[in-house]
This record gives sequence, C-alpha cells and structure tokens, in this order.
Amino acid sequence: MIQTVWPYLAVMLLCAGIFPALERRFEWRLFKVMPPIVLTYLLVTALSVSGLWQINEAIRGTQANLIGRLVPALLFLLMINCDLRAIFRLGPRVLGVFFCTSLCLLIAFVATFLLYRNWLAGDAWQPLAALSGSWVGGSANMIAVKQAIGMSDSLLAMSLLTDALGYSMWVVVLFSVAPLAGAFNRWTRAQSSADLVVVELRSHAPATPDSVLVWLGLALLVGAGCAALAALLPTSSMISATTWTILLATASGLVAAHTPLARYPGANAISSALLIGVVAVLASQSNFEGIGEAPMYLLCGLTIIVMHAVLLILAARVFHFDLYLCGIASLAHIGGVAATPLLAASYSRSLVPVGILLALLGYILGTGFGLGVASILSALALP
Repeated sequence: MIQTVWPYLAVMLLCAGIFPALERRFEWRLFKVMPPIVLTYLLVTALSVSGLWQINEAIRGTQANLIGRLVPALLFLLMINCDLRAIFRLGPRVLGVFFCTSLCLLIAFVATFLLYRNWLAGDAWQPLAALSGSWVGGSANMIAVKQAIGMSDSLLAMSLLTDALGYSMWVVVLFSVAPLAGAFNRWTRAQSSADLVVVELRSHAPATPDSVLVWLGLALLVGAGCAALAALLPTSSMISATTWTILLATASGLVAAHTPLARYPGANAISSALLIGVVAVLASQSNFEGIGEAPMYLLCGLTIIVMHAVLLILAARVFHFDLYLCGIASLAHIGGVAATPLLAASYSRSLVPVGILLALLGYILGTGFGLGVASILSALALP
C-alpha cells in the first residue's frame, strides 16, 4: 500500500499517460467506444477502491493541492484559443437546455420519491431534498437546504454519500458517450454545438521543450495568482474562494487569448496533458466506504439519474438539442463548477466557457430549487 506522496504522484502520472500512449501507438477500436480519459478514470477509481494508496493526511492534502492548483492553470490554458463571440452565437439554446435539465431533475426527484415513499416515511424525505440542492448547484446549496429545513446531521451523511456515488457513476457515463454524438445529433436533428463554436488554432507548430516549460510555468503562476487574489475577495454561500479562482483564471485566459502570447505554440498539448492528469487525481479520491449504510438512498439516487437522463433525451428530441450541450448541462447540475469544464474540454475545448457559465448558474439557482423540492416532498410525505 502506498502511504507517501511521491509514489502516489508517480502512479497518477503513469495512469494519466498510459491510455493516450496506447491510443497513439495502436489505434485500437476500443478507444472509439471508451476514450482514453474514461479508461483513465475507471483505472484510477479501481486502484483507489482496491486500496493501492492510503488516504492519509499527506495524500489527502496532496490531492486537494493538486486540484486547487491544476484546475485554474488548466482553465487558463483552455481559454487561449477561445472565441467568446462564437459562444454568444449559441444564444437561447444554452439556457434552453439548462432549464430543460432542471425540469427533468425536478420531475425525477418527485417521481422517485413517490415510487419509494413507503420506505421513506417520516422525515426520510429530507436527504433527497438536500440532494436536489446539490444536484442543481453544489455542496454549499446542499448545506443551505439542510439548514433551512432543519435536517439532522445524521441524515446529511445519507445525502453526501448518495451525492458522491451518484456523481462518480454519472461522470463516467458522460465522458463515455462522446463517441455517440454523431448518431445522437442525427436522431435529434441537431447541429453539434462544437461546430457552431469553432476554435481558432492560432499556431499549428508542435510543442517544444521550451514551450512546455514556459506554458506550464505561466499557467501555474496564473493559477497561484488567481488563488491569492480570490482569497481577498468577498465570499458567500453561493460564491466561494474556489469559484472566484476559477472565474479569475478563466478571465485571465480570455485576456491572454487576445495578445501575441496566444500565437506561442504548446498550449494545446499542455492543456491536454493537464486535463487527463486532473481527471486521474479526481478519480483517486473515490471512496465507497459506507455504501452499505444507505442502500435505499443510493437506489433513489440511481433512479433519479436514470429518470433525468431519459427525460433529457426526450427533450433533446423535441427541442433539437445536441449531445454535447445535454451532457454539459447535466454535469453542470450534478457535478458543479470544478468538473463541468473538464467534461466540456473533453467534448470540445470551445465549449469550456459554456460549462463554466452553466455551472455558475446552477450555484445561483440550487438553493431555491432545493427548497422547492423540499416543499413538494414534505407535502407528499407519508405521516
């Protein structure tokens, strides 16, 4: 069992690189069904659950530091080739798919509760209400709903466990469906949002050793600077220091995109490497301890996600939404502002700002959504 930081980092780097290397070398058909980023996530999750490394204070701190530093650096690099004017051309489609996703989740929560309410008598509806706040916004929204409805700390544990496991499963699905985009879009008669938002690759020159060092150093410096500045800005239950950091890093990349710096080669290669590295670190935090303590809530969470997916697919057929926007909107609800840009980048780098904006919109609306679900479930609850 790994108990120290450096062997853990070595395993993360190896896992992040092995599948892209195999895809480049052999071009197996497997990679058309399961992209390297999904295989990396699954491999690291399996290693984490098997106990290859001990989740002690040193490794837990390393995971937090890596996510806290690498995500802003990654977002800065992803913005270098971004054209905001193309994002604005998506127009009402973005808000339309977002609110359709919210409605699908509302229906799924209410239908799931009605399906299982004989086993959720009394105040057992409360964890689902708190979960609904998180699955539109984030953990802060869950806590806000929990406090507002007077839910006990013991029931909060059920919400947290269902949230973590449901998100872990759903993010794998959303990363995996990317190869199906063409068939899905033909079925829904939708044009891919990636085609509407075209990334202008300002430099086709390959990365060189010096460009790798320059971009990596600059991105990490920008990330650190954004984190330091974010610590000075006001926070609330909706806007945390992490949210400020992500917004500042994104804005910094957009500014840099309109300078001569954007023509310097290598940003695309570095961002690709950071993306799969961050996904590996996220997967390394997987922990299924306590899964046996809340089987009914876990079943409810799985049912909600399945219903939400089916309803969103039907809405996509009716309103001609494409797969990428549906996936990004779904994870903007269930995953939040940290995970959604990573999914968007795996679909199309040009959609990263869309992912960030939708995730932030979820944070704004999450508490109100959760309180609305709480009102409905409490009225439907059996005495």
